[in-house]
Amino acid sequence: MESEALALICGLAAAASFGTGDFCGGFATKRSRVYSVIVISQFIGLALLVGLAVALGEPIPSWNNLGFGGLAGFFGTLGLVALYSGLARGRMGIVASLSAVVGAVLPVIVGTFMEGTPEASQFFGLLLGLCAIWYLAGGGTAALVHSRELGLPILAGVGFGFFFIFIDQVSEISIFWPLATARVVSITMILAFIMTRRRKVRVPWNSQLLIIVLAGIFDAAGNIFFALASSMGRLDISTMLTSLYPAGTVFLAWFILRECLAPRQWFGVAVALVALVLIAL
Repeated sequence: MESEALALICGLAAAASFGTGDFCGGFATKRSRVYSVIVISQFIGLALLVGLAVALGEPIPSWNNLGFGGLAGFFGTLGLVALYSGLARGRMGIVASLSAVVGAVLPVIVGTFMEGTPEASQFFGLLLGLCAIWYLAGGGTAALVHSRELGLPILAGVGFGFFFIFIDQVSEISIFWPLATARVVSITMILAFIMTRRRKVRVPWNSQLLIIVLAGIFDAAGNIFFALASSMGRLDISTMLTSLYPAGTVFLAWFILRECLAPRQWFGVAVALVALVLIAL
């Protein structure tokens, strides 16, 4: 029971970290180039993960486990590129919400097969959690969704879902080195993508750099907390809790930037609270 409680706390910490990291990254892209924000924040996260691995004396795992970390990095980057491409081409509310739900559903299905069906209250909490993710990420509009809008957000969700699944495979053995391997693969793929697009990466030597650094730190912290949550608890519940990260982003946007939350987002917050209570039972 103690392990399940810690897994719940780490899952919520992962959601808070990812939500804060996304807010910092989104805020930084308002004044800096998006590619610069992504690359710099990824390098900051890599430095943090390697530093923690060395400082805590974590042994380097087998090549097999590092390979799982590399696969996590590959699928996570695939999801990121698909997400940004979808946001650029389609409606942000549909793209963000659909990719978030798909990214949560896939580990839930895999977790159910690997670890068995959760308790009835937890299962209902998972279903409510999916609804909360949809509304928090901007879904719930009455506009008709066209089939051509589905491809990229579904691909992004599949990428994020497999990232969670592969990190879960190595989190019980080691945490920092597999996550660092995932970050190396991610950086390599992003740099290759930037080179093909002939974009430039520039370091903003001003206050924006601190915000980008914070984005990298919180993103890496989110990875660490998720790995801890999945190692101590169920994959499906850990993923669902982590996927509530849009709540942190919209809260910070409301609190710091004074952005108004849509009624459907407030509804998502309420549904998320009910889901958390059911999952914790």
